[in-house]
Amino acid sequence: MRMLNRLWAACLVLIMATVPVVAEDIVILTGGTSGVYYPLGSALQKIFERDLPNSKVSVISTQATVENLNLLQQGKGQLALAQGDILTDAWKGNPEAGFPSSRTKIRLIGAAYPNYIHIIARRDANIGSVHDMRGKRVSVGAARSGNELNARALLSAADMSYADLLQVEYLAYGESVDLMVKQQLDAAIISAGLGVAAVRQAVSQMAIVFVPVQRDLIEKTRNMFFAADIPANAYQTQSSEVPTAALNNFFVTTSDAPEETVYRITKAIFDNVKELQTVHPAAKVISREKALVVRPIDIHPGAARYFREVKLLP
Repeated sequence: MRMLNRLWAACLVLIMATVPVVAEDIVILTGGTSGVYYPLGSALQKIFERDLPNSKVSVISTQATVENLNLLQQGKGQLALAQGDILTDAWKGNPEAGFPSSRTKIRLIGAAYPNYIHIIARRDANIGSVHDMRGKRVSVGAARSGNELNARALLSAADMSYADLLQVEYLAYGESVDLMVKQQLDAAIISAGLGVAAVRQAVSQMAIVFVPVQRDLIEKTRNMFFAADIPANAYQTQSSEVPTAALNNFFVTTSDAPEETVYRITKAIFDNVKELQTVHPAAKVISREKALVVRPIDIHPGAARYFREVKLLP
């Protein structure tokens, strides 16, 4: 009997060894290809494929924050990048922001990097302030995107609305710049990390100015933004710092994602911060130590497990 049991056990081990490991799907939700979310997501794909070898990883270009959070709620992704201000709208359920009900499944992994509001204008459009956009042709980002919600908030702070603009276009960053080059647009509002490709493209193809966002406007946005400066020489031809508004971005997941999966995702992100920092100038400020300083929504248990492991969470 013992011999039979041993033989059965040996056969069972052999069978288990020949059963293929089922690949775990990890879908990364990003943004437009000319922004920062997409190249950062592509870098994470390479890291995950290396550090999570049994996973099948894909990157999807989206209209960014609002779409990402709606897709997470629908179970159509495991990791997304999202703006902090919009996370709060999604958590509470704000129809005006694109969330007719509370997005109860979204969960925090940790902070990524800040977005800076880049308002770029053709030099010949004579736009020197947010107020000067009145009567101009302006791109405000993809409709119902986090970028567009930021644009609306800034215009509102300046006692303006889309009705005060001559023309409003809802375009991705790269498309906005293309129309500016063709003299079909006067300005574009781009909420993105420092070094964003579309702004680099703009300064290389035409004479532009960086329009400042003054502190009094930021105060009127009710803590949506904090004051910051685009550093001098962040872009070619931009020789002095530009006062503007900024807000944080976050790595986000869904409560449907298993704790073990999110733990491994979180570990892969924050154990490879130095690698991520080389991907894009905006990513240079990603920090494990600062990842949980601000928590706009509940943290996922898998992420909490990682941060407890590295002594950054009680």
